Amino acid sequence: MILRMRVLVGLLSAGLLVIGCGSINIVSTPIENIDAIALKVSPLTETEEEHWGHADLIADTIPGMSVDKAYEEIIGNKKGKKVIVAVLDAGIDLKHEDLDDVIWTNPGEKSGNGLDDDGNGYIDDVHGYNFLGGSYNEQLEFTRILRLNLGDEALRDKAQQKLDEEVKKATETKQIILNNIQQTKPILDVVKESHVAVTKHLGKENYTKEEVEAISTTDLSLLRSMNVVQQMLAYGDNIPVVIELIEADMANFEEGLAYYSEQLDYHLNVDFDGRKEVGDDPYNLSDARYGNGDPMYRNKDESHGTHVAGIIAAERNNGLGINGVANNVAIMSVRAVPNGDEYDKDVAMGIRYAVDNGAKIINASFGKSFSPNPEWVYDAIKYAADNDVLIVHAAGNDGQDLDSAENPGFPNDHTFSGSEYANNVITVGAIDQTYGSEMVSSFSNYGARNVDVFAPGGAIYSSMPGSEYEFQGGTSMAAPAVSGVAALIRSYFPNLSASEVKKILMDSGLSTKMSVVVAGDPEKAKPFDQLSRSGKMVNAYNALIMANSMSNNKSKLP
Repeated sequence: MILRMRVLVGLLSAGLLVIGCGSINIVSTPIENIDAIALKVSPLTETEEEHWGHADLIADTIPGMSVDKAYEEIIGNKKGKKVIVAVLDAGIDLKHEDLDDVIWTNPGEKSGNGLDDDGNGYIDDVHGYNFLGGSYNEQLEFTRILRLNLGDEALRDKAQQKLDEEVKKATETKQIILNNIQQTKPILDVVKESHVAVTKHLGKENYTKEEVEAISTTDLSLLRSMNVVQQMLAYGDNIPVVIELIEADMANFEEGLAYYSEQLDYHLNVDFDGRKEVGDDPYNLSDARYGNGDPMYRNKDESHGTHVAGIIAAERNNGLGINGVANNVAIMSVRAVPNGDEYDKDVAMGIRYAVDNGAKIINASFGKSFSPNPEWVYDAIKYAADNDVLIVHAAGNDGQDLDSAENPGFPNDHTFSGSEYANNVITVGAIDQTYGSEMVSSFSNYGARNVDVFAPGGAIYSSMPGSEYEFQGGTSMAAPAVSGVAALIRSYFPNLSASEVKKILMDSGLSTKMSVVVAGDPEKAKPFDQLSRSGKMVNAYNALIMANSMSNNKSKLP
């Protein structure tokens, strides 16, 4: 008989659960009452910033998942079982230098021959499948509801209200950004021209305000340049630094302009149809033969899937880029998430594809607030549960309480009835790198019923298309961190089921009773242990200890 989870939790809380690992005795980190840990005062080093999600809260005062500690003290040189993790997402850079050796290969499929060699219903699916075909930009679901006149009148009214709100916000924000660009660009041009003039006169690029004031001239043009740089030196140590700051502002404005232009051109544009080139009916589940066997990303902006894959399984200790959480993983690329809202059909088909082709974990770093056919996804999730597949889902980035009826999130595992219809989905919120009252990411959704755990998701360094690396933040980054820990458990303790892995992830984490800011609003501060079902942050070290104990007890059953 499996030892009850509450007994294990009690032992862990008391720090008494000890397991043998060769000649090493491992004692778990207490998972309750960690409030006495000193807050980190010094800023993170560059290495710490790029690796903080793997740090140990006790040793490093950084709220990571104790991944490094788990490898050093528990995993060592142990050989686990290869685990297939499906990344149901945007396309992945299958040739990335830090991913190319961990990409799943379908053993029964031959590349590029136009045949379904293994008879699974999908042609040339060597590394996964692409349910989006050649499409990338898409509408948001409430925009599609209005374009296609889907659902009942109440749904359409709600969609229209949401569209009106979002169009107004995007239009107004885009105009503000345009105004900022129009005001800032001339300033940048004048500062650059003035800097060139003063540099030429003084014969050096770096100069002080005093040196500028000491210039004696009757040249009106130079006098104007002197006046400009004197004013600008109030904002930085030297003019090159000031220019860099203004250029950074301009880059942010340009990025914001591109984002809101994209919103208005695609996501909120009722007349746009991003699906027409795919060739299927996305609201007909029986129209199942569509897409292609190439789940590679389509352009450099399609970076999300590559970033997620790196967090889970970037090749460890190869001297390149980053280390993924899991060391014995094959990443299956299932391209189903466009630049816009995913289709329920693609999500359902993607889940079933992953299950049928051997995935034991599916990472789902996506979500939306409208779903015309949620039952298709519910059935696929149940299918995954029946086949012992864990689904790790991002909680979303709206800073909202998902327990509120006003904030529905899809997909989910409860159909808003209060009870779960499947025990194989774990929903993940995000924390930042600084332990303390502001550690919950300002964007992260939360919910004592509908979010299960929290994990590192703020400013995570990971792989990007073209063998590059960047920081990105979101619950989309927290979910793959948890998928990585789940993969470790399923690799080293393969006799544990998906539901048991979920319980371990929830029950073995670190908890605190401290009050934390949610949604970036200090007036909304709540005790951290009330923001999710578990009240905990996922911890790889503790999870492996609990998994070992549960696995041993399970293997003793007759």
